[in-house]
Amino acid sequence: MTEKRPFDILNTALNNNVLVKLKGEVEIRGTLASFDMHMNLVIDNGEELKNGELRRKLGTVLLRGDTVVFVSPSQ
Repeated sequence: MTEKRPFDILNTALNNNVLVKLKGEVEIRGTLASFDMHMNLVIDNGEELKNGELRRKLGTVLLRGDTVVFVSPSQ
């Protein structure tokens, strides 16, 4: 079994839909456009979710890495 590092997993998620949970119970869903070594994320077609329901559309958004709790594949 090949060991995977966190950035390897983020690389496989590029240009795919992800769900990002942020501190403060905020969730953002969209397409992962890019990231850097600080885990700052650029999300295209971003949508803010509250309790799994669409709250508002954000478009392209930059998420600061120190606010990210997790990144997960999404549909």
